[in-house]
Amino acid sequence: MKKIFNLILFLLLFSSGIFAQQKVLLTDFGVKPDCLEDAATAIRKAIDLCKTLNNVSLVLPEGRIDVWPKNAEHREFYISNCTEDDTLSKDKNIAFLMENVKNITIEGSNTLIVLHGKMIAFAFINCENIQLKNISFDYERPTMSELCITDVSENAIEADIHPDSRFSIVNGKISFYGEGWKLNAWHTILYSPKQEVMKYSSFRPFIDSRATETSPLHLKFEGKFSTNDYQAGDVLTIRDPYRDNCGAFINLSMNIRLENINMYYMHGLGIVSQFSENISLLKVNVAPRKNSGRYIATFADCFHFSGCKGRILIDSCVCIGSHDDPVNVHGTHLQIMEIKNDKKIIVRFMHHQTYGFPAFFVGDSIAFINSQTLMPLGYAKLKFAALINKREMEVETDGNLPDNIKTGYCIENISWAPEVCIKNSRFERGNTRGLLLTSRRKILIENNSFYRMGMHAILIADDASSWYESGAVQDVLIRNNKFMECGYNSAPDNYIIAIAPENHELQPKSMVHQNIRIEGNTFYIYDYPLISVRSTSNITFNDNTVIWITTFLKAKQNEAASFKFTACENVKLLRNKFKFSFKPSILIEKMKKKELKTDIGKIEKM
Repeated sequence: MKKIFNLILFLLLFSSGIFAQQKVLLTDFGVKPDCLEDAATAIRKAIDLCKTLNNVSLVLPEGRIDVWPKNAEHREFYISNCTEDDTLSKDKNIAFLMENVKNITIEGSNTLIVLHGKMIAFAFINCENIQLKNISFDYERPTMSELCITDVSENAIEADIHPDSRFSIVNGKISFYGEGWKLNAWHTILYSPKQEVMKYSSFRPFIDSRATETSPLHLKFEGKFSTNDYQAGDVLTIRDPYRDNCGAFINLSMNIRLENINMYYMHGLGIVSQFSENISLLKVNVAPRKNSGRYIATFADCFHFSGCKGRILIDSCVCIGSHDDPVNVHGTHLQIMEIKNDKKIIVRFMHHQTYGFPAFFVGDSIAFINSQTLMPLGYAKLKFAALINKREMEVETDGNLPDNIKTGYCIENISWAPEVCIKNSRFERGNTRGLLLTSRRKILIENNSFYRMGMHAILIADDASSWYESGAVQDVLIRNNKFMECGYNSAPDNYIIAIAPENHELQPKSMVHQNIRIEGNTFYIYDYPLISVRSTSNITFNDNTVIWITTFLKAKQNEAASFKFTACENVKLLRNKFKFSFKPSILIEKMKKKELKTDIGKIEKM
């Protein structure tokens, strides 16, 4: 009876909420929604209280909350792919900062956080079990300026400036500015709403012309426009390419879950996860706010993962309007600069936007990589790893270095490589690639839609000479996706899927990538190129449907090869359906025909 009584008492206590998650209300710290007051100090105080509690939820009120940099948290961050190589400050302003905490949820209720100046929306540093849900983030003045062309002639263009794009005209010259910043460069991408495509463009003719505001937000530019192909209805989107920030930052953290989040604009780079484990993005939407009239939601990538491990899950997300790739998952090759003895080497970050953070830790496993072939030369485990300056690390292995390594080769951290699942998501209105993926663990891409991405919808690269983004894939399944009219910006290399390691020396039986299956997808193509594969073994393109579209763009090539394979092994193209009148062709290079098994088309060998 006593045991039964204790059980009933426990259930009553649990149901009454005694053991439920504790709640901290942001309104208790003086935050009033929709009042345009700075909530930065209140947010800091509320988070400080949450740090003292166990299993707590910080509850945000419904409505708009504004945050300015002055009273927000400030930290020096070195962030992968968005830290410029100069002496300027790397201090960031953060609206919601979590450091060294566990078991905290930040929960909104149709809450809109509006950031002022250049700010990181949220940062989780050395945290565990953090959830963020039901919140939207936007900028009062996005660092992207937009204008819509209304009339075009050889000597003049008229345009409407978006109300969010603050500008001035001095002596006939236009200048864009924001809260604490001024545009110093003019990286421009044109969006055509009529064609629903984005293309690289130039703002130079407008800079060189004479600008006049003929009515509120309506400008006339008088100059030389006869050589430019601007059309009425085109939208020019303009930003400074200098990367000094990111939308959100997850660093050295574990078990992070973002759910039902809207990122209406992000500056510098998107949500960057760096050396973190188990990241879940569920219904995270990167797209301009509805009815905002804006076309661009992020300065560069949407979701960027550098040196992560565990599992990355992207489920039911939307990426619309990015100036760069919606998703990028990679490690980082560091180049060997000095071999100090038989166990110690000095390695260096080589790309100018990635440095300043530890890329290796004691106990990590590493691979030694030939920079020219991208093939591993050996493996080791680290007994010591430390930054010796912002650019270089010293590492020591627990055994002797391989005999065949030399300066100029690279090392890769193979402990920090994630399993990746991207499903039920949509990617559109982007001028570059859709997904960039390089991880040696299992990758699943299924039930997604790629609509008019300007370059490859999916790119699997790996390089040790440009971006230095590693590594080799070993298990990739791409199935049940829709690819719609992608690749228009990259002709003649406008393949929808490209497996393109940047190896500069091809060696027989030396395959960079392996085990890639492309199955059950539907491709809507307007041009001949379909997939291109290099230095890969065990690749299949089976049971897919390919449909020719005549309502988009006309093919720019004279029946180029639909399939291109370079130095590959064990390739299978079987049971695919091609819904057009001609037979697709296959081009192979530096490989034997016996390596390809197919029931389609003509095989040409170079």
